[in-house]
Amino acid sequence: PGIYVCAKCGHELFSSHAKYEHSSPWPAFTETVHEDSVSKRKERPGALKVSCGKCGNGLGHEFLNDGPKRGLSRF
Repeated sequence: PGIYVCAKCGHELFSSHAKYEHSSPWPAFTETVHEDSVSKRKERPGALKVSCGKCGNGLGHEFLNDGPKRGLSRF
């Protein structure tokens, strides 16, 4: 339990309350802690490239409509 932070700068990214089990080997989250926790840019249809909202450290992707419930995204 707790808050996941950026490994580079310590900026708060995700809460364990938003974490869920997914078939990928990486942790999966449905939402960020704060609106400015991450920055996003379109990479391809259905996927956004995600970076730390404070320092720009690469965090992976947001997969649109791939969350645990219809309409939710997966980080």
